[in-house]
Amino acid sequence: MTFRIGSTVVLPARSMARLEDLGVDLVPVESVSGLTALTNIDAAIVTITDPVGAEAVAALRDAGTRLIANVGVGYNNIDVSTAAAAGITVTNTPDVLTDATADITMALLLDTTRRVTEGDRLVRSGKPWSWAFDFMWGSSLAGKRLGIVGYGRIGEAVAHRARAFGMTVASSSRRPRTEPDVEWTSLDRLFAESDVVSLHCPLTDDTRHLVDAARLRSMKKTAVLINTARGPVVDEAALVDALRAGTIGAAGLDVYEHEPLLAPGLAELANVTLAPHLGSATRETREAMADLAVRNVVALCLGADLLTPIAV
Repeated sequence: MTFRIGSTVVLPARSMARLEDLGVDLVPVESVSGLTALTNIDAAIVTITDPVGAEAVAALRDAGTRLIANVGVGYNNIDVSTAAAAGITVTNTPDVLTDATADITMALLLDTTRRVTEGDRLVRSGKPWSWAFDFMWGSSLAGKRLGIVGYGRIGEAVAHRARAFGMTVASSSRRPRTEPDVEWTSLDRLFAESDVVSLHCPLTDDTRHLVDAARLRSMKKTAVLINTARGPVVDEAALVDALRAGTIGAAGLDVYEHEPLLAPGLAELANVTLAPHLGSATRETREAMADLAVRNVVALCLGADLLTPIAV
């Protein structure tokens, strides 16, 4: 029996080899609409930028699809409950991007607090500048309080890195937690008392616009907001207003509410560092993500247990 797989992802050589060894018929497409036009496909490989809503799920079900393998740890792009009701399992790629995302978080934090990108723009502009005692003062991390929203694998990895810079770590949790060297506090206190707030929570109905105008007003005027989670966790228009008015000190963003579009005015602000969703963008990590997604597909083909199914 030949298995037929549709994929919106250009797979690296190692992942392709796994499928070729099974004699899988891989059908490359450019988008979800291309997937839903296929017939008789056993699995679909998609990325976090591919919206797989109820209509797409229905089309995949009718095509005989049993698995949607998402290349990404977040899966808010997929209607998982509808997929489950249609008999389609969804998998994701946790763990393999933890370190890369934690690294980009610290890169944004260091860039934002030490004004590296801002300084880069100044030097490239050709405008005159010279060393002076109070020239482009930034902020040290030692002794500062880092508030982590979402203390999962990535949040924990960020905490480990932050402590190396002398920061203390606080977080909030709905469940009792006992991890050492973390101060567990309420979400309100975390935002009000932290020098840096770093977002690592999934995008859900509860976390959409978690950081709104009221939350931003509750933060210190010198505070920094870092978002490497999902764009809609932050009300981006409210963030623009807060950065412009000095309600908070600065922000570092790798994700955006209406990605790749930015809220009006965001790009013009000097006190924000903007990255184009680079959280997992190392060769090693992206290849590992694709490979984990393909290993789930291979497990399906072999009738074995899936490696990373998403519980509904």
